[in-house]
Amino acid sequence: MKLQYSNKINKIPPYLFAQLDELAQKVISSGKRLYNFGIGDPDMPTVEPIIKAVKKTVEIPDYHRYPSYVGNIKLREKISSYLKDRFNLKMSPEKNIIVLIGSKEGIAHFPFAFINPGEKVFVPEPGYPVYRDGTIFAEGIPIFMPLLKENDFLPDIEHHLKRNQPKIVWVNYPNNPTSAAASDKFYKELIELAHKYNFIIASDAAYIDVYRNETTPPRSILEFDGAMDVAIEFYSFSKMFNMTGWRIGFAIGNEQLISGLGKIKKSIDSGVFDAIQMAVAEELENGLSELSKIRNIYFDRREKMESVSAQLHLKPYKTNSTFYIWAEILDGMNSQEKVKELLNKYGILVTPGRGFGPSADNYVRFSLTAKDCDINELYDRRRSL
Repeated sequence: MKLQYSNKINKIPPYLFAQLDELAQKVISSGKRLYNFGIGDPDMPTVEPIIKAVKKTVEIPDYHRYPSYVGNIKLREKISSYLKDRFNLKMSPEKNIIVLIGSKEGIAHFPFAFINPGEKVFVPEPGYPVYRDGTIFAEGIPIFMPLLKENDFLPDIEHHLKRNQPKIVWVNYPNNPTSAAASDKFYKELIELAHKYNFIIASDAAYIDVYRNETTPPRSILEFDGAMDVAIEFYSFSKMFNMTGWRIGFAIGNEQLISGLGKIKKSIDSGVFDAIQMAVAEELENGLSELSKIRNIYFDRREKMESVSAQLHLKPYKTNSTFYIWAEILDGMNSQEKVKELLNKYGILVTPGRGFGPSADNYVRFSLTAKDCDINELYDRRRSL
């Protein structure tokens, strides 16, 4: 029997970060020293209050049964309180909040609720591959919006609206991979366009709490007038609390958009283990005490690695957001050539910009989730690189 993948699978390129992980494993197996700045997977342990809390909650028999499809109401109430304190948003735990198996799951499944075959979705490029992949799985058509340095890595959405009518427009600020932030002006104009052209705004806010402590915190799009009529926003506890392996996040926003995503999830998954949900709820109630310390670590690393990258014929984009460095290649190489050079000469693994989209082939991305000992070692020997 000859088996064939579906047409949808054949449209999906190999997953970038899986390829990077394979490359890292090959270097490690060869015995060569590896400095891994490839995947954005926090190296720090999950914050201690959650570890302590889950040791208690995992012993509770009621939590061993199927959880709620949309999330434990106690966690949704704590998320609602966090949103009020952080953004002054009033979100109903019952109507405007849904718990996810990590924000990636929600982002991938959201188009299934609203995209019919052939409908168009605007996707930032460079960008997180799941915006594109989720669109393709839902039989939609991704329309790429280049993010360019001369526009502060913000998309020119009006330009694309002249040629295409989207059903969904994805935005992601603070941005992965560029680390750019969105201005209030950008969000206000985007909301006006959504009302005028009748499209959904899907905002990925996974990095909204990763910023330099002394700077103004990034804003939610839902803080702006008119956003609740047209927008949904995705959040990740992975980035807030170093919980990538635990798989938990949430989405907030327009009641119909949240309900539509919930309808998909009820058919596809059975929710997040309640013991994990309740451990996160306890940390939210305790006031996010670990966040400031985590931010300081990332921005100490940023200062050191910006100095290192400058010695490697790279120009880092200056930012106060995310745990990434988006570095322009200055020596004429494309991003794949630069990745090979850094790996072969120095054992430094970074992500090629082209992996996020063709307009980024003169950039590479450093993830600051590498070990402090590796960063300090490179910083100490930076002038000899």
